[in-house]
Amino acid sequence: MAKQVRIETEYITLGQFLKLADVIQSGGMAKWFLGEYEIFVNNESENRRGRKLREGDVVYIPDFGTYIVKN
Repeated sequence: MAKQVRIETEYITLGQFLKLADVIQSGGMAKWFLGEYEIFVNNESENRRGRKLREGDVVYIPDFGTYIVKN
């Protein structure tokens, strides 16, 4: 089952999202994490930490799980 991650704003960047979802410990780890792990946003491969995620977007990280962005 997908974990819901609540945001307070209209959108959040993928780098910020990874920290909010407790996938990484600090925002500085985002670039490294995106280089080492495959991440899918709405079933499309994604490696830009600045990618804007909005409500309803689905983030899938193999070995970590599936996350849904909620407002």
